[in-house]
Amino acid sequence: MPITREKKQELVKEIAQAFAGSKSVVFANFHGVNVSDEQAMRRALHKEGVGYMVARKTLVKRALSEAKVEGTMPDFAGELAVVYGDDLTAPAREFYVFQKKYEGRVKILGGIFDGKYMNVAEMTGIAAIPSQQTLYAQFVNLINSPIQRFAVVLNQIAGTKTA
Repeated sequence: MPITREKKQELVKEIAQAFAGSKSVVFANFHGVNVSDEQAMRRALHKEGVGYMVARKTLVKRALSEAKVEGTMPDFAGELAVVYGDDLTAPAREFYVFQKKYEGRVKILGGIFDGKYMNVAEMTGIAAIPSQQTLYAQFVNLINSPIQRFAVVLNQIAGTKTA
């Protein structure tokens, strides 16, 4: 059943709002994913604060033309899903988990990062960046490590002096 012009305009507005309210957007292909796997993927992404919507390529292109994003738009091959969120790295990182899980059935096609189009390689690189809390933990461990080693050395020196 064809979609009416009014419904298409509503969908374009909805997609444009998702782009406007997001710091990062991932364009993904989901060919061959069954409904139950897609629903599980949606739920897991939603838990992480990441939105997921399936949309027609022409409607996404219309919404992107209004968004005024810098760079060259990636090629949309196959079925198109849009993964978006407020965190800069979360959409790519969380979707990349499913790309590894459903290898060959879902893949990143490109995206928008900080107002610029990114290609597949760049978005995959962004997906490899750990979450902000993980980065904080790594930083604290990095700062704590020399202090902890110094304390161990002092303890060993104190042990040899008393023996």
